[in-house]
Amino acid sequence: MTNINGKRLRERIHTLGRVGVAADGRRTRLTASDEDKAGRDLVASWMKEAGLRVVVDQIGNLLGIWETEENRGEAPVMVGSHIDTVINAGQYDGCLGVLAGLELILTLREQGVRTKRPIIVGAFTNEEGVRYSPDMLGSLVYAGGMSCGEALATVGTDGTVLGEELARIGYAGTVRPGFVTPAAFLELHIEQGPIMDAEGYDIGAVDRLQGIRWQKVHIEGAANHAGTTPIRMRADAGLAAAKVNIFCREMVGKSGGVATVGTIAFKPNAVNVIPSQADFTVDLRNPDKAMLDHDEELLSGYLKELEETDKVKITTQRISCFDPVSFDEGICRKIEAAAGRRGLKARRMVSGAGQDAQMLARICPTAMIFVPSVKGISHNPQEFTSDQAAENGANVFLDVVCELANN
Repeated sequence: MTNINGKRLRERIHTLGRVGVAADGRRTRLTASDEDKAGRDLVASWMKEAGLRVVVDQIGNLLGIWETEENRGEAPVMVGSHIDTVINAGQYDGCLGVLAGLELILTLREQGVRTKRPIIVGAFTNEEGVRYSPDMLGSLVYAGGMSCGEALATVGTDGTVLGEELARIGYAGTVRPGFVTPAAFLELHIEQGPIMDAEGYDIGAVDRLQGIRWQKVHIEGAANHAGTTPIRMRADAGLAAAKVNIFCREMVGKSGGVATVGTIAFKPNAVNVIPSQADFTVDLRNPDKAMLDHDEELLSGYLKELEETDKVKITTQRISCFDPVSFDEGICRKIEAAAGRRGLKARRMVSGAGQDAQMLARICPTAMIFVPSVKGISHNPQEFTSDQAAENGANVFLDVVCELANN
């Protein structure tokens, strides 16, 4: 049974993990930033060292292609994930999937294995969606869910334009996104949740991914003196925002989903002034589309009620909308079988996080492999997956990709 080189994979995870670490120790590689460029340059150099043909498409997706004379022209198997991060991030999210994809190709080449299909490993642009919205943007454009022109015109949180920033860092490619349709796509990823670690599972065969709805909410109240204005006479945008947060938490407690108010800002933002404005985001998720739709309707109705009861004006803006995704049952079974052959304990999983795989599922059979995240911590520098867990996942990844590439 062929195994990947665990030492090489581990060293590369840590090497890439050092890219974008500031003097204060915070790791941040936002899309199309100088830190993102440094990470891309490093991964591209490893792709070239492995003898891959490196392609950058117009949305900046970085793709390493392994093909031979025998399989050139066949629909490839695609693997990969992303290397952009959130602010103050861990080192495994996304990066494991890209580096394990590169590692499995290196392993096959070193073993003299020839596959019937080419294999492509990709690092997709702007998966996290921190600097530019929506998230999973590079894979969304690749799968035809958004035009490249619209995506490149996206304005970031800092006022920059994505297309201009990609050109600035040297990753405005010329190849059309989606230039090849994969025969299948498989993504290896850390779970980013506590289930596998708590229950002692080695491998997650991810067969579903929950839907995600993001919106911005703007509440207009009236600024006034914090000491002299009676409670009954206030139009307090800050209080209204707090009520929305509580409403969302109670709502998803009934629907089985999750809700997060992840950003919030008040104006004038002074200790002794009633907030005249509140701007915040709401992230709603549920694996059941009907329940997710219902939660959105309930929230919309509550915002209308709040305008009346709290004497405020509320406007909303949709910034992301992705329905739940079901992955390919056949690939999920291959993952379970591969784990069993290696003596690893596997279970079916639902991904609570958005992933590039959900976009590729629009155009080809797709699934994901999860490995445990210790204590379920992610989007945090304490994010950790053990070396053995990463190696276990990469070996199952290798097995399934070989099977798909020789089908």
